[in-house]
Amino acid sequence: MPIMFNTLLLEAGFKLEDVRLLRHKDQRSKKGRSPYELWRDYRPEFERYQSVQGIHNRKKLSGNYWAVFVVNFENETLFGGFYSAKRIGLLQEDFVMPHNETVDAAGSADQYELNLMPQFEDLVGKLIIEWGAGALAWIQYPARNNKQVIELRTEFKEPEFPGFLNLIEPLSKMEKIPSNWIAALKSSRGIYLLTCPKTKEQYVGSATGEEGFWGRWMDYIRTGHGGDVELKSREPSDYQVSILEVAGSWATKEEIQDMEGKWQTKLQSREMGLNRNLAKKIESSF
Repeated sequence: MPIMFNTLLLEAGFKLEDVRLLRHKDQRSKKGRSPYELWRDYRPEFERYQSVQGIHNRKKLSGNYWAVFVVNFENETLFGGFYSAKRIGLLQEDFVMPHNETVDAAGSADQYELNLMPQFEDLVGKLIIEWGAGALAWIQYPARNNKQVIELRTEFKEPEFPGFLNLIEPLSKMEKIPSNWIAALKSSRGIYLLTCPKTKEQYVGSATGEEGFWGRWMDYIRTGHGGDVELKSREPSDYQVSILEVAGSWATKEEIQDMEGKWQTKLQSREMGLNRNLAKKIESSF
């Protein structure tokens, strides 16, 4: 028999009609931090984020308790905590949203007093439910929607780094990857590949700086082109990023650039791609 979330609520002595289920997955802006990142890294800011809600949701949020979930990088619905909730009135002053710095004007939204409760604290960050077909409805009533628990982990843990040669992601996701992935990318240098999703053209580049692959890819996110000549002349694109070769810790900048040239020759990214630097002559080993 599957475990249902309502069973947990009832066994803890709560009436289903007093509880609301909230699933935070804010997609209104590609910039800034997701609710999951706030929950993971800046818990007080996460509390501020969810304490301000639209007036149009007042009736839906009228329950005395909120069972709060966040959507992680693997698109799982992860239990984030159980709160008592009380609406205290309209915003008294402008409110800067902590995840994307947009502003809710005074009087334009409701403010809630939220208190994290001890019930279910041992499940926070460990319990995953199946949100179901009503994924677009981020506020739901447990009396009408009994969610199935699909996993209960022994500890909160982010996904393991997939390995340098297995990493294939859109560039836009690089700002939001887990901290252990960032540490691995910062500590390594080498050759990477950008692929344009619009034209399917490739760009071979090298990461030689102190912050390795991570630092180089952040250049693209900040500027849209990373200073590369051909990319400057094009509209910004969400390139797919992958790693072709990791350089040894002893490799010099010049040696890594030689590796870059060899990969450009192998993939013909000067003739058929986005590289515009001149090729160096590569001596045959035969």
